[in-house]
Order: sequence, then structure tokens, then C-alpha cells
Amino acid sequence: MAQSSYTNRAKVLLIDEVDVFFNREFYGRCYSPAAILRHGDITRLLDLIWQNRNANWTLAQVEQSNEYKACCNVLKGWDALLNEAIKDMLNDVQKFAGHGYQVSNDKIGYKEQDSICYNIRYGYKTLFAYYHEHEQNKISKESLEKNKFLSFQIGSFSYAEVPKGFSCIMGVSGTLKTLSPPEQTVVEKDYKICKHTYMPSLFGENSFIFVEKNDIMIVKESDYFTTLKKEIDDRLIGKIPGTKRAVLVFFESKKHLVEFYESMHFVTYKDNAVVMTEDNSFEEKESLIKRATTSGQVGLFTKSFGRGTDFVCRDQIVASNGGAHVIQTFLSEELSEEVQIKGRTARQGGSGSYSMVLCEKALERFLINEPDVNNARSTGNFYPMLHQKRNDFFKTQYAENKKKTMYPRSRKCYVRETIGAEIRQLSRTVVLMDATGSMSHLLQKVKTTVGTMFSRIAQILEDKGASSNGFEMQFVVYRNYNAPEDMILQVSPWEVKPDNLRNFMEMIESDYGMGNEAIEVGLAYVNRESSKLPVSQIILIGDSPANTQYEVTEKRQKIRGEQYWKNTALFSKPTYYENELQLLKQNHIIVHAYFVDDEAETNFKEIADATGGRCEKLDINSPKGSTQLTDLVAEEVLRNAGGDKGDELVKAYRAKFCFYSIHFVKLTRINYFFKSSKFV
Repeated sequence: MAQSSYTNRAKVLLIDEVDVFFNREFYGRCYSPAAILRHGDITRLLDLIWQNRNANWTLAQVEQSNEYKACCNVLKGWDALLNEAIKDMLNDVQKFAGHGYQVSNDKIGYKEQDSICYNIRYGYKTLFAYYHEHEQNKISKESLEKNKFLSFQIGSFSYAEVPKGFSCIMGVSGTLKTLSPPEQTVVEKDYKICKHTYMPSLFGENSFIFVEKNDIMIVKESDYFTTLKKEIDDRLIGKIPGTKRAVLVFFESKKHLVEFYESMHFVTYKDNAVVMTEDNSFEEKESLIKRATTSGQVGLFTKSFGRGTDFVCRDQIVASNGGAHVIQTFLSEELSEEVQIKGRTARQGGSGSYSMVLCEKALERFLINEPDVNNARSTGNFYPMLHQKRNDFFKTQYAENKKKTMYPRSRKCYVRETIGAEIRQLSRTVVLMDATGSMSHLLQKVKTTVGTMFSRIAQILEDKGASSNGFEMQFVVYRNYNAPEDMILQVSPWEVKPDNLRNFMEMIESDYGMGNEAIEVGLAYVNRESSKLPVSQIILIGDSPANTQYEVTEKRQKIRGEQYWKNTALFSKPTYYENELQLLKQNHIIVHAYFVDDEAETNFKEIADATGGRCEKLDINSPKGSTQLTDLVAEEVLRNAGGDKGDELVKAYRAKFCFYSIHFVKLTRINYFFKSSKFV
């Protein structure tokens, strides 16, 4: 029999819209597939653990059951892996109710920005949520049965590494020239793409109008909708008297779109407007896109439709009156996205125009403050300032994402992350963070460092002979009373594994700042949580003080009205940080407060002193901000988890991970000694 030959063919990768690859959803992120095992004996074991959820079973008790023995017989040789999964189940069955899921379409989903995501799982907490909701008749038996399985993570694959497995990479993009210097460096050095070809449009030059000095408006939050409404009205007017153009308005999220749509400012357009989000069906989108460029039409769209959606203008009235006008209501993080949104008008050599209406408060995430806006206003041109701040912001975000592509997890670290949770935890830490607009840098750094935090804590505990699962952590983010009920406070599950916390943080966006912030709702949450299971400590990080009692009352009434808050489950009664501090003190919960801006120093020191905690400045925007953040969280967890030996664990941590900084401090002190001595 002739032996068949195998030809090793070269693999070619074709990429469309290469700039999308550098978005936070891809670059620096990992795809983490899981192996799923289903079997009748596995189902019976899961049922057993659910039925005995109130018995506080241990692994040893489960091992005595016939269901466990049957599973071991099915999974011969995999007993150790099964045991780790059971540890997770026994941990998660006690905590499934507190991880913020929603039930819809016969599925358990989690809020992800503007929509509900159904393909996210928080370990076995999600499974037991299915059990619970089935008992409440909110989930069908069929849906429950589909979710009964063992799940084992089988690795993590960096999206950034995928292109490197190809012999040849080719691609096209209409925004190649907008790649930033860091992106261009990666394209050329990491992926060896050094040949670029620029081709003019097949349709020739278009008649696109955007005058930077005239077509950008930055206004106060209170004037934002009024200004946006006026801009729509002005841009609808055609060149020929009595005629109307079409206006396409792009929002950063469905939430912002809906807020404008439901406001009094949009009432006159509401009945006949085109409103399109990711929730619309394919057929609906096709119809709405065709309507959007007709005379007199106002269309509201989320930013995802600013790329690739072909708003071809076939209405001659619109075409002869300057074409469709595009209004962008947010500053894009990447120039390429802005270019794409501009490109939704003046299609195929036609006419069109573009303007920006921006809320000053929303620009805080780019570290744009009132003096920046005023200085730019005095020159008559906002765009250079906006573009520079955007580039600075992108460089910071990009640098954080790149760290995750440079330091893949070691095999030892991966094995540690597959180890099941202990049944009872010794230390429970709440990391309470400000998630308003000005804190976007902090949130990004948390997303990129959470794995490092857990890995380092576990290493020190293991080195000292302690359980690497002797702690668990919960992330809680707070905003202010201009946020809706589901956004003023967002809470992760209690976790012993970093991936689930990272998944939670990826869904968090910075928004809803309003002067002093609602720290009180975060402290109140911890007091409620401690009544179920003791909380050891809080690590508070923010850049603004807590609301005063007067501000709580005023803000609850000013934006949404007191009646709105009275009808909510968690915020029906106002609370104040002073009252919550007294309860924390009674519950022996320490608050360590770290302020990002000097404005918060006095209040954060008051909060820390009241509970016996520490108060220090966190320079999150410095080049070493990520390292400082990692160190402060890790050290506080170790200090608490170690009990009497906490300081010893912190000392071991610093010796292992802070070598250079420790020696820098020593050299600085030596240098100071010699300069101040009489020998100098």
C-alpha cells in the first residue's frame, strides 16, 4: 500500500479593517475555551450538591456519596480534577445569588454595557442560578438541563498571537493612515508587515465639509441635550428654502441614545425618527438604513453602525442640499473610529457634512478638565486639544493592554488558577472603586493587573506554607445619583479566581460623575453584605470625596427625583457616609483609603481614621501606576489573610516583587544622609 504524502501548505491570513484588531476587545485579551463534560452520573452529582446546598457539605462528605463514586467510575484517572471542580461547586452553591445576573429568553444573562450577554459564565455560580430560577418557574426544565455539565478551562489564547502563525498576512483598511505610532510599530515589528499600498477611492473626491473651528461644540452637562437638539434643527435646513436634509446622530452607547430619545428635547422628532441599536433584527436594520438618508429624517444610532454601514443617499432632495449630516456625540478613543463615523456621509463621491457635540463631563475620562476646555475655547479651535488628549489616553490604554501580550501566564500559574476554591475563606476583601468618567485610567489598570494581583498573593501564601485559596476578593464600583439604579452600584461575585473578576471589570465603563461621589452607597453595600458573611476589609480607591448629607438629598431630588429612588430595592432610603462608617466600625471592618486626587485627601483620611485603616495617595496616572496598584491591593490582602503573620507576608512580598523599588528607597535615604551631613 502506497504511503500518502502530506503537503505542508503555507497559511495566508487576510484581514479586513486592521485597526479594529487594536480595540480593547481584542488586543491584550484572551480567548479561554473550556472543555464541557455531560453525563447522567455528572447530572446526578450536580443535583445532589444543589439539594444539599444548606447543609454546608465538605468535599469529604461528597466523596462518601454514591453519586460521587459513580462519577469517579466514569472519569477514571481524573479524580483529582473532579475534586477541584467539586470544591468550586461547594463554594459557588453558597454564593450564586449575589452575582448580578438577569433572566430573559429562558437564559441567565449578565449586563454588558448596553445589552445582556448570555455567553458569560461565573464558574458554577451560573449553573446554580439556573437551578434557583427553575425552582421559581422562570427557567424551563429544558434550559436547566442544557446547563448541567462539568467545565474545565483548557487554556488561554492571546488574540495578539493569532496572526503570528501565518506565513503571509495581507489586508485592507480604509483607515490605515490613522494608525497611531504604537500601533504602527506593532504592525511592522511584531507582525512584519512593512509594505503599505495606498489607493485613491474609485469614486473620486467627495464633497465632505468639516470645519474644525466651527463644527465642534463642548458644553456643560446641563446644556448638552439643548445644544444637541439645536444642532439637529440647524443641520436639517437645506440650501434651498423649504427643503430639508437628513441628520444621522451617533452615540457611544445604547444607554446614551435612549436618554436623549426619551428626553423632552426629542419629542418633536420621536414619532417619525429612525432609532437603531444592536437589538434590531437584520430585516429591521436594512429598512431603517434606507430610511435614514431621506429628506427631513433624523436617525439615532449607536457607534457600532459608524463602521461598515452603507448609508447611501438616494434622495435627490437631500443630495442637492448638501447631503446627509453626521453628528458625533462623543469623542472616539481611536482616530480610526472617528474617521469611520465621518465616512457615513458623502458616500461614493457625494456630498455631506460632519460636526461634534460633546459633553464636558464625559471628557473627564480623557483627563480633559475645565481649564483645558477654556484654553482651547480661547484659541477658537477645540480639535488640536481633543486629538492630543485622545492620543495620550490611547497610549496609556494601549500600554496596559500590551502588558498582557508580553507576559503570558506560566504553567504553574495556570495550574493554580484551575485549583478549586476552599470551602471556607479566611480573608474577604472588597475593592471599592470610583467608576465615574475621570477614573477610566484606574479601571483599565485594574483590568490588566487583576491576574498579577492574584498570582502574587497566591505565590507568597504558598511560599509561606499557607493555603493559596485562603482569601477571596470582590470588586464593587460606585458612581453618583445621576446614574440609573442598575449603574450607581455594580458588584462582582466573590471570587478566588482572577478570570471571573477580569470578566466583570471588562463590562465596566466609566461614566456618571457629579462632583463629590456616592461612596456612601458602596459602604452601605458592604454593611449589608457583612450581615451574611463577615467582610474583612475595604480597599477604597477614588478621586473625589463622599457626598455630604446635603448633597445626597439634593442629588437624589435633582436628577431623577426622590420618588425614583424610593421605588428602588437597594436605595429607597438615603444614607450618608458618616452613618455607614459607624456601622463599619461596629462590624470591625477596616477601610484603607487611597486617593487619586488631592481633592479627596481630607475626606479619605477621615474615612480611614474612623475605622483604623491607612490613607495614602495612589498616583494611578504615572508610568508606575499599575505596579503601585498591584502592590497596594496585594499587600493589604496578605496583611489581612496572614493574621498575626500578616506583616511577615508583606515583607516577603516586598522582598520578592519590589526589589528595585526597595533599593531605590534605600539609596535615596543614603543620598539624603550624606547631603545633610557635615561631610558634604
